[in-house]
Amino acid sequence: MTMLSRVLGLVRDIVFARYFGAGGVMDAFVVAFKIPNFLRRLFAEGAFSQAFVPVLSERRSNGSELEVRQLTDAVAGTLGGVLLLVTVIGVVAAPLFIMLFAPGFVGESDRFELATGMLRITFPYLLLISLTAFAGGILNTYSRFAIPAVTPVFLNLSMIAAAIWLSPMMEVPVTALAWGVLVGGVVQLLFQIPALLKLGMLPRPRFRWHDSGVRKIIKLMIPTLFGASVAQINLLLDLVIASLITAGSMSWLYYSDRLMEFPLGVFGIALSTVILPKLSGHFAEENHEAFNRTMDWALRLVVLIALPASAGLFLLAEPMLALLFQRGEFTAYDVDMAAVSLMAYSLGLVGFILVKVLINGYFSRQDTRTPVKYGLVAMVSNMGLNILFVGLMVQAEYGAPHAGLALATAGSSLLNAWLLYRGLQQRQVYRPLAGWRHHLLQVVLALTAMSLFLYWSGGLFEGWLDELLWYRIALLSGVIVAAAGIYFTVLYLFGMRSAQLRYDTVE
Repeated sequence: MTMLSRVLGLVRDIVFARYFGAGGVMDAFVVAFKIPNFLRRLFAEGAFSQAFVPVLSERRSNGSELEVRQLTDAVAGTLGGVLLLVTVIGVVAAPLFIMLFAPGFVGESDRFELATGMLRITFPYLLLISLTAFAGGILNTYSRFAIPAVTPVFLNLSMIAAAIWLSPMMEVPVTALAWGVLVGGVVQLLFQIPALLKLGMLPRPRFRWHDSGVRKIIKLMIPTLFGASVAQINLLLDLVIASLITAGSMSWLYYSDRLMEFPLGVFGIALSTVILPKLSGHFAEENHEAFNRTMDWALRLVVLIALPASAGLFLLAEPMLALLFQRGEFTAYDVDMAAVSLMAYSLGLVGFILVKVLINGYFSRQDTRTPVKYGLVAMVSNMGLNILFVGLMVQAEYGAPHAGLALATAGSSLLNAWLLYRGLQQRQVYRPLAGWRHHLLQVVLALTAMSLFLYWSGGLFEGWLDELLWYRIALLSGVIVAAAGIYFTVLYLFGMRSAQLRYDTVE
């Protein structure tokens, strides 16, 4: 389901590139979309979900169904009330948000006003998607993963429809995308309701600020607001600096980030979503052995999947971006610029996915303070690396200073992952099980063979853009399938079997 959502997300970005390209107008939408999206990942997928699911799992394990319903009713009313207030403030203070997150727009009145107007349309998406995440948290706790995973499909469909059919009717075509975001948020929330009704868990909102469960979630959320979303804060810092560089920098970072988000979303977020209720349940039952085995299983999968995904993004950055986006308003120069930042982002993909998995080792134990400390270190390092890398590239008159932002984000994600891993070991929460050396050797050998093939295949893409579209699709798809075949064949030859990686083997 997550794969379907991410594929449609790529289709959405292909449509964006075709109709709006990478320039000042698209930069304005990127800002208007990133701000509520950033807050969504803080309040919805980040702080709220990471605090709500462990508390709900604990209540379900140790309490009655009535107590579970009372908790969901109180959370629905309290969360909804608070976010409604935040949304109203956001709509009214939209110009201030644009000034804060895109200071480079201040001197350009047209782009500033366009971004402000679109932000007023997109900001209510925060309320809608946070309630959607709340509903998804309930479903995930009851092991109903499919409905929450497929829900983002509707946002992508809404935005694609807005770009193709609504934009020609708008005075400023790009504003259609903002309306697409708003409609998509409404549809996503409504789509969850039948699943909750079938489960008998549709909340009846009650504003109960002093409810013990609500207060516990809020207590866990406060530090998590930062700890779970360091990567997003880093991306927003990139946005601020990008607004001060060349026009188009935001768009290049957006398109390269979208390709990097594909494996992160398909694998990283899906894996994180599945293991959080499992780890929370093991902790509530005080089953430390099962907790450790689940974490070990997840980390082995990260190494197995994230490393080849990172290598593939790095070595195929330009062909992938050219095939997906180079048409209409998106030029060959835009492909070159986005490819450089994608290569930089890809170096941190393993870190991004590890953070998603490792941070659950803390949140499932209701420890939200420790990740904050590590997150602060990572964010400060990102700020320093931003200044360092962008400054060096500007001083050297390098043509893509925006790539320095991506490189800094990648570096800080790896640092954050290392700190989280070390912290789990120091607290004796996680101890690697036997077989890791052999596992790493198998992956390294397979990764080396795959990377050598991808490096050699680079010559196949010389002049390929002059060929028909079907040929380009077949060529790139063939190279990717062959690379995957080489990777898994080498793994098999060196003794790895799929049965070793099934979750039920660690239960």
